[in-house]
Amino acid sequence: MRNLALTLSLILVVAILLDMNKLRMTRTASMPPLPVPVTNNAVASVTAQGREFVVSFAGLGEGKSYEDTHARTFVLDSNAMQWREASPVPGDVGRIAAAAIAVGERAFVFGGYTVADDGSEVSTRWVHAFDPLSGEFEERQPIPVPVDDALAVSYEDRYIYLISGWHDFGNVNLVQRYDAENDSWAQATPTPGHAVFGHAGGIVGNTIVYCDGVAIEPQTGRKRAFVANNECFAGIIDRDEGRSIDWRRLAPHPGRPRYRMAATGSIEHGAVLFVGGSENPYNFDGIGYDGEASSPAAGALMFSLENDSWLEVGIGGPATMDHRGLVPFQRGWLTIGGMLDGQRVTDTVSSLSLEEAGD
Repeated sequence: MRNLALTLSLILVVAILLDMNKLRMTRTASMPPLPVPVTNNAVASVTAQGREFVVSFAGLGEGKSYEDTHARTFVLDSNAMQWREASPVPGDVGRIAAAAIAVGERAFVFGGYTVADDGSEVSTRWVHAFDPLSGEFEERQPIPVPVDDALAVSYEDRYIYLISGWHDFGNVNLVQRYDAENDSWAQATPTPGHAVFGHAGGIVGNTIVYCDGVAIEPQTGRKRAFVANNECFAGIIDRDEGRSIDWRRLAPHPGRPRYRMAATGSIEHGAVLFVGGSENPYNFDGIGYDGEASSPAAGALMFSLENDSWLEVGIGGPATMDHRGLVPFQRGWLTIGGMLDGQRVTDTVSSLSLEEAGD
């Protein structure tokens, strides 16, 4: 009986894997473009009073210089299906590499960094809650350790976890948990691998998955090196003590590590999805830390929590990079702005969905 049960289990796993391998990602709808091209913008979707909203916070414009960082806020309403400009992100200065996520009927935007005319960069600690109905911001308790290029995920429609990221002079392995109900912060279990920035991931249930990004390697007698990191981790949040996270290492995804992918968790597929990004880490202008111009990576990746395995997913259309999230919207997902080949900043909003190949 034990052998029979094992055989049936193996058959089930194979059948699931075969179904997964039939998946492809397609562009399902023509979406209105952003009012202006923007990249490295924080993005989130939020439902309020039965309407879906998509929000783009701050970012970098076409010129890709410090003068092109901005704090503009754009909102897409599912009723009107057109973008409108709301109040700018507070702070009186442009910023990039912020993180955004929704809790309740608000979108929250965290951190990011400013760029001065001399090229110096400063991580910001600002936290604001945004009301998509009124278009106004409310200041919240600042991040204890300011970060940019961090990953944000929400849990139980109350808590937001900021995972790793860059803080002024180096990466941090911190997991900083924000309680949107009490407007308070706590430290959760730190990440176990290299501290990184520009990584991507999502959450399904109480399991966080994140991958890649950029780590720092010391160089004897030389400046530190920024290197692509191929580590992936899953973290299970303790349901009774949400500051406790049981981290474990995952197998790296197929291919080379990627920087600034668009990613999110999908409850429907029991998986975390990753789209685009670049295999050559770069500064905010799209030029790699190695001095070479970076290009977007084609295709998508999916990590199945049920099967504990990776799947490469085909996707049509031009590849994009420099994303801060893959945004759920109308039973699909959106990439909002970003960079195309040649480091061209785009206003394109692409609507994506997963379906079986051959449908």
